[in-house]
Amino acid sequence: MTRATDATAALDAAGTAVTIEPEDRYAWLEDVEGDEQLAWVRERNAHAEEVLAGARFEEIRRGTLEVLDSTDKIPAVVQRGEFLYNFWTDADHERGLWRRTTWDSYRTAEPEWDVLIDVDALNAAEGANWVWHGAHVLRPSYDRALVQLSRGGSDADITREFDLTTRTWVPDGFTREESKGGIGWADSTGDVVFVYTDVGEGSMTTSGYPRTVRRWRRGTPIEEAPELYAGETTDMLIGAGHDFTPGFERDLVFRHRAFYDSDLYLLGPDDTLTLLDLPASAEPDLFREWLTVELREEWEVGGRTYPGGSLLAVALESFLTGGRDFEVLYTPSATTSLAGASWTRHHLVLNILDDVANRLEVLTPPADGAAGVWRRRPLDLSGGTATGEVPALATIAVGAVDPDAEDALWLTTTGFLTPTTLSRLDLDDDGATVGLERLKSLPAYFDTTGLHVEQHFVASADGTRVPYFQVSREPVADDAEVAPMPTLLAGYGGFEISRVPAYSGGIGRAWLERGGVYVVANIRGGGEYGPRWHQAALKANRHKAYEDFAAVARDLVARGVTDTEHLGAQGGSNGGLLMGNMLTQYPELFGAIVCQVPLLDMKRYSHLLAGASWMAEYGDPDDPEQWDFIRHFSAYHLFDAAGDYPPVLFTTSTRDDRVHPGHARKMAAQMIDAGKDVTYYENIEGGHGGAATNAQAALMQALAFEFLWQRIG
Repeated sequence: MTRATDATAALDAAGTAVTIEPEDRYAWLEDVEGDEQLAWVRERNAHAEEVLAGARFEEIRRGTLEVLDSTDKIPAVVQRGEFLYNFWTDADHERGLWRRTTWDSYRTAEPEWDVLIDVDALNAAEGANWVWHGAHVLRPSYDRALVQLSRGGSDADITREFDLTTRTWVPDGFTREESKGGIGWADSTGDVVFVYTDVGEGSMTTSGYPRTVRRWRRGTPIEEAPELYAGETTDMLIGAGHDFTPGFERDLVFRHRAFYDSDLYLLGPDDTLTLLDLPASAEPDLFREWLTVELREEWEVGGRTYPGGSLLAVALESFLTGGRDFEVLYTPSATTSLAGASWTRHHLVLNILDDVANRLEVLTPPADGAAGVWRRRPLDLSGGTATGEVPALATIAVGAVDPDAEDALWLTTTGFLTPTTLSRLDLDDDGATVGLERLKSLPAYFDTTGLHVEQHFVASADGTRVPYFQVSREPVADDAEVAPMPTLLAGYGGFEISRVPAYSGGIGRAWLERGGVYVVANIRGGGEYGPRWHQAALKANRHKAYEDFAAVARDLVARGVTDTEHLGAQGGSNGGLLMGNMLTQYPELFGAIVCQVPLLDMKRYSHLLAGASWMAEYGDPDDPEQWDFIRHFSAYHLFDAAGDYPPVLFTTSTRDDRVHPGHARKMAAQMIDAGKDVTYYENIEGGHGGAATNAQAALMQALAFEFLWQRIG
């Protein structure tokens, strides 16, 4: 009998039947840093190292670390004023360097970098384990930065003010103590910031994020900073920001009640708030005189009905005075969705997925927010990339270089077998491509000889067409005898996040080069077909994501790619919940499962760390009616001690303050006590990413791949 059906019935005070869940005998493992709990972790880690360590493990670890530490990586940059800023890690800089260079230097094979902050040196000086979380550079002077640092990689972090001229921390500068939240410049003087953080009792939500936002002036105590807005304790997050666009400076306050449920306010000079009257599920964006609105649901307004997934535009001033005559910039079809929209100085570039393949369009609005038709043209990439034409079944991404001043784009192309390339693309006033300059390209980290990429589609249990990518050896003659190949099937299926092709030297070396097949499933719950694809697997429909993944697994066997003994599955976070349900609901389909930083106990998830913020995705387990459907995908409760399960590796991080490590701990413990084949490893650092350094990331990846090779290789 499963835990979910092992409950007993009773009557409440009103005489209504209620379900009483059995006592959770593994709840003690939720104490993250208790001595007894960490002793259990060390014992399980020692077991994992004993069964997985060996020559092949060490070879995978070294090969992965070589990729992660490679000095041939593309130094990703952002432009701030005259400089390009980059954060860099390698073998000599484990925690990393924050540095900058010029355009002229960046265009060379060996740019000259001006190091601003050496995080390793900072840790040595302070006896700390800081992990870089980013920096906000003050505009337009670009002489100060608000730097965010995390202990061990957790989501909670601190903020310190840094002087970019003297390269020193600002004495008595803006400092935020450790908390989830943030701080950002509120004007160009650098003497005022917006801060949303833990300032004492009642200032945080039940999700563990800030409930209030304040305007904080230099030299005053944060406790005395006037409160601009306070949400409800049940909200997810409150915050604010300043738009520095020259001529369009404005302050904004945002309230996220939950994922896909938010409000955006304009903050007036007298601190009055003007709500933008839009659907709570929509995503608004302001750029210069324009308001764009990406819809998640159908919206009827101004005598018209706009479908979910559409992108609309209207002049902001017109909207604020009641105008609702939107220009439709994009409407989804049965196979397309909007992957992104990027403003340059004069254009809006749309990135559209069509059956999970990118195409780009350049839209040019009428001048000065005037009414009229937006000009439209495809973005021309015929100039090619570092490897010639953009390959089929690859990913194309764009982002503005400096939307305040120029019509230039960062253009990134990547594919499973195509090393990532970064280029600069310049547009003219009409949106035509006038320059495509290759800047940087990854080297080939693994041998792709004989490998190719395919896209397939399979019908799920309800007939829905589900795509997936397959990377494998070239097909052989139809009449040849082919042994089942070790196949790794990966997926996520949540929060409207799309899984698209990307180059990974680690996967290439550890899996593909060694003869494995790699598959990525584009299941419902993700964003591959826009909001409808995501909403199709919310709450009571969560099972559809799992049916999709199972359909892909069965199709790989039916097509002769592999068999169940040689088929493994891997996923993390929400993908870890996916793996938990593959383990408990579809154990017969897999030879091994890797479950990373997972959600698993869906009865307790909303009470653990940030879990309350995900109830829009999964539902409220404290509501008996919702628990009635949630329990059917709560892997922790679906486990049956008498059942047969494939071998499973659970990995997590003690410093994960987003998804509680108790999920993985408790699931592993109950399966171990039932005599199942369980391997468990918990990295002490790493936060939700599971690793705080390249060395830790290489270790975690090597554990996963060695586990898979032992079980299905």
